Amino acid sequence: QLQLVETGGGLVQPGGSLTLACAASGSALDTYVIGWFRQAPGKEREGVSCITRAGGGTYSVDSVKGRFTVSRDNAKNTVYLQMNSLKPEDTAVYYCAADRHVANVRCVVEDMHYWGKGTLVTVSS
Repeated sequence: QLQLVETGGGLVQPGGSLTLACAASGSALDTYVIGWFRQAPGKEREGVSCITRAGGGTYSVDSVKGRFTVSRDNAKNTVYLQMNSLKPEDTAVYYCAADRHVANVRCVVEDMHYWGKGTLVTVSS
């Protein structure tokens, strides 16, 4: 079974940067579409950035476009989320998720079958 572990969360000041990593084990990552999702206190989980199997296509929610970049290194079985110009509104638990069968990258919760436990990102001064 595929297992996902997120790392890199922490406390950062507004305007700062942070890079999250999602390490996969138990299966080859290149067969999965990967997505980053987040859940802020009192809010529903939302798709942030998703990436195709080969990394040739990406999707990002409007609120993070131009600030966040998702990438993957299949040889290392790792996916990254580079977050720049962070805002307090970005504070949330960030989850890595994967799906093996989806054809189109919609970056929605219902498409994802495997989830990590999350890593907390807090943006505050």
